[in-house]
Amino acid sequence: MPPSALPAGDPVPADGSLPEEALAQLGSRPFGFYVHVPFCTVRCGYCDFNTYTAEELGGPGAAPGASRSTYAEAAIAEVRRARRTLGDVDLPVSTVFFGGGTPTLLAPADLTAVVGAIRDEFGLVEGAEVTTESNPDSVDLKALDDLRAGGINRVSFGMQSAVEHVLATLDRTHDPKRVPAVVEWARAAGFDQISLDLIYGTPGESHDDWRTSLDAALACEPDHVSAYALIVEDGTAFARMVRRGEVPMPDDDDLADKYLLADEAMEKAGLGWYEVSNWSRDDASRCEHNRLYWRGDDWWGAGPGAHSHVGGTRWWNVKHPAAYADRLAAGVSPGHAREVLSAEDRRVERVLLELRLREGLPTDVLDDAGAAAVPGLVERGLLERAGDRLVLTTTGRLLADAVVRDLLP
Repeated sequence: MPPSALPAGDPVPADGSLPEEALAQLGSRPFGFYVHVPFCTVRCGYCDFNTYTAEELGGPGAAPGASRSTYAEAAIAEVRRARRTLGDVDLPVSTVFFGGGTPTLLAPADLTAVVGAIRDEFGLVEGAEVTTESNPDSVDLKALDDLRAGGINRVSFGMQSAVEHVLATLDRTHDPKRVPAVVEWARAAGFDQISLDLIYGTPGESHDDWRTSLDAALACEPDHVSAYALIVEDGTAFARMVRRGEVPMPDDDDLADKYLLADEAMEKAGLGWYEVSNWSRDDASRCEHNRLYWRGDDWWGAGPGAHSHVGGTRWWNVKHPAAYADRLAAGVSPGHAREVLSAEDRRVERVLLELRLREGLPTDVLDDAGAAAVPGLVERGLLERAGDRLVLTTTGRLLADAVVRDLLP
């Protein structure tokens, strides 16, 4: 699949209306908003997200929606459309997440205006988690002050590495020395929670390089750390480099060793794992928006290429920012296609996602064949029983995909 390609599906009605069975379930589960901001200064070679540089979108003369200066207007229009589509059911929002791309390439006033629109249309639950991703070189103290004053209370910085040659291989543009500064500024601005994102397994990254990155990240005393293995996605610049023999594919044994290094370092620093690739200071520091995904709750994804899920119906928007804005301006849904999940689809997704969580997977989600595989997985030290739930061991986390395959024969 080429980068950022959209899956096939059934057409979305022009008015974006949802099946009655999806609407009937509204309010029974937590509800969140994801807001996709598709702008980047540089396209990183490993990234297959739906992102664009200014040059790719036509520079200062870009069409509405493809211009940073008008993008918030399009996102707010979709928030208002979401309210009309979902009707008048009381549906306060528990989490808002600005992802990208680099959301903080937009002016703080634009991001906080979107938060304001969500609050006005839906309301926010008390203590709602409102997160923005950010690159360390895309904010300063003033911007962070403005974001916090506008209702954003959690920030996730894309640190990725503390080693210059690793950052260069990843096409990251920030100075690693800036990370401690932006964390300090975020604390001074009053952010409730600060997260750092790391990537391991970059070609040329030694174990000492990875230790350096872990030490640098944890020295900032973040509340939360995400650490993801580098994945070479089809259609990306990295995939082409691998195909030409310019860089090697990440090595599974190397990735496993680096994961164990990370887990050990996190534990020593007082951060515990709560999802295979995520560690937090305590329960309050977990990313509740991502937990909403992993639990199969409901969310509306605003923005080009954004995915949504309500009551077992999943849909995704057209991916180009100009096409997205054009549809909204014409008064029609920006939805590209959708699928209605069967009960079996949802059961399978529960196994895929809930098993990754520290609280584990309820055993009653398994069918007979999956349940029959459990004793062997326990005997092999990949799963452990915790009451009526199954939890991955440390070794099981390294082999989570294989465990899932055994539970979904």
